[in-house]
Order: sequence, then structure tokens, then C-alpha cells
Amino acid sequence: MGRVEQIWVYPVRSLAGTAVPTADVSGRGLVGDRAWTVLGDDDRVLRAKDAPGMADVPATGDPGIDAGALTAALGRAVRLVPTPEEGTGVAPVHLVSRGAIERAAAGEVPEGCSADDPRANLVLTIDGDERTWVGRELRVGEAVLEVTRTPKHCLGVYADVRRAGRISVGDPVLLEPS
Repeated sequence: MGRVEQIWVYPVRSLAGTAVPTADVSGRGLVGDRAWTVLGDDDRVLRAKDAPGMADVPATGDPGIDAGALTAALGRAVRLVPTPEEGTGVAPVHLVSRGAIERAAAGEVPEGCSADDPRANLVLTIDGDERTWVGRELRVGEAVLEVTRTPKHCLGVYADVRRAGRISVGDPVLLEPS
């Protein structure tokens, strides 16, 4: 069906991600991904749509260092708290195909989405369109993912983890029989 082209981990929600060659996948998604959430000085969640400069700040995964860098970049105090396990609206895994990125570059972009930075965990080189996978299971490396929905404001698809495991760049992506 295809291969894993890139793996991205975003240690802090709304901050820049880091490309990695391998990632462990748990029931919550890629280990270390979106582990921290930014709160403003009013204790409300602060997102990149509220402060666009956030997406340019590289995250280290160290909450003290990342809060300091973000405070300096935004010119206002922020703090990081662990992202709650439930009720965040964040899918465990976000997958996007190279084809979706190319369609977006040609103008087929959902409102509020960036064709330059789809903020996906897995960028895939595949035959076909990943949006047709909703309701199906994929084997990616050692992990099994169930594609649950298409995002409203992003490219690609969201998936839940059915079996944890390790994923590496170059791993095959196999659509399980229905």
C-alpha cells in the first residue's frame, strides 16, 4: 500500500515538531507527542490559532525550557501543564499522505489548514487517498491503527491505536482486509 516517509513528534501542543527516524506508539499515540499543553497567564489553553508565533517555536519536551522559549517569543508569560489523557479532542495519531500535501499545494486545502505544515505524526507515501480508509485498520511497522475520521481543519486522517509498537521511517503501510 505504501511506506512511512516521515515521522513527527510534537512534544508541546501548537509548537513546532521534531522529525525522528523511529517512534514508539502507545495507546495514547506516539510516545512524547503532545505531552504538554500551553496555558496563558489567565490559565486558559493557548493555541497557535490564538498566537500564531507558537508554531515556529521548537519544542524540546522539557517544560521549563519550552515555557521560557515560548514566553520570550510571545512576550507574555505562559506555563506548560501535562496534557490530560481524556477529552482533549486530540486524536492519538494524525496521518497524511504525500498526495494530500500535493493536493493542498495545488489549492485543495481545508479552511484553517496549512499546506506547508500539516502537523501530522506520519507522512506516508501511498497509492490512493487515505480519506478512503475511515473505519479500516492499518498495520504500520509493529503498530496497528484504526482510522477513525477525517479532520475538519487538517489534511489526512486521524487514527486510534489498536496495537502498540514501534514505527520507523521506511516501514510498510498495509491496509488490513475488511
